[in-house]
Amino acid sequence: MSQTTVATPATEVEIPAIPLAELAPWALLFGLLATLVLFFVSAEQGAVSLSSGTLLHEFVHDGRHLLGYPCH
Repeated sequence: MSQTTVATPATEVEIPAIPLAELAPWALLFGLLATLVLFFVSAEQGAVSLSSGTLLHEFVHDGRHLLGYPCH
C-alpha cells in the first residue's frame, strides 16, 4: 500500500481590526434599545406607565414571568 502526502501551503488568516470609534455608536444604539425593551417588560403598567389600559401589560405578560418579574 503506498502512502501519498499532499503538501498544503501555509495560509495566514488576517483578522481585521475594528476601530472602537466605529463600534461605539452601534453599541450605544443597541444598549438603549435593550434598556427600552427591559423597561416595557419589567416596569410598564407599574409605578411608571407610558400607556393607559392593559394591552401592553398583557402583551409582555409571559415575558415578565419568564424573567422573574412578579406582576400579579
